[in-house]
This record gives sequence, C-alpha cells and structure tokens, in this order.
Amino acid sequence: MTVTPTGVDHVALNVPDVPAAVDFYTKVLGLVQNFERPEFGFAGAWLDAGGQQVHLLGLPAPPNMGQHFALLYDDLNAVVEELRAQGLKVTDPVPSGPNRHQAFLSDPWGNGIELHQHPLGEAG
Repeated sequence: MTVTPTGVDHVALNVPDVPAAVDFYTKVLGLVQNFERPEFGFAGAWLDAGGQQVHLLGLPAPPNMGQHFALLYDDLNAVVEELRAQGLKVTDPVPSGPNRHQAFLSDPWGNGIELHQHPLGEAG
C-alpha cells in the first residue's frame, strides 16, 4: 500500500491570541518556539514538541467536542502535580493500556490536550 504514513509531522491549533498561546505552550507545557515559520499572511507560530510540531494559527478556536492532541512526558504524575500547582485544571491520570497513563487539560482557549506517558522505548 502506498498510503502508509511514516509519522505525524505536526498538529495545528486555532488560538485567537498567538503571543499568549506561545507563552502558555512554551512556559507551561515546555514546548520550544521554532522561529523558522515563513510569513503566511496571518498570525501564527511553530512550536517544537520532541520531534514533532504544534502550529498555532491566529484564528478563533472551535468548540471542544473531544478533539485533542497528546504530548508525551516521562513522568506524568510530576507533570500533573506541577500544572495543578500553577492553578490549571488537570484530570487525574488514568491507565490507557498496559503501563500507559493519560490525563487531560484544556488550553486557555478550550483546545483539548492529552498528557501521556508510556514506557521508554515503546512507540506511541
């Protein structure tokens, strides 16, 4: 079959305030801004997330109806504890498979974010 992806390159999120979103995703969730984004004629930013990217688009966020993307962390419990200490609402981590756990939160504009942990070396 020729239609076989080799991975996910990026996800794109609509955020009405790109500078505030860059702050949230870099300072709170640990992504790193990638300044190689070309000028597309609208506000946006590219963020690196461990080999993949999150693209922020300066547009109104759609209603959250369950859509989300997942960020992978080595110590989910510590991440949840740190985010809650910053005043964020994060669900309790729950098993999502053998030795896998997940928790959820939303960014300030309602975009769903899964926080995920699986054993080192295991593919997502």
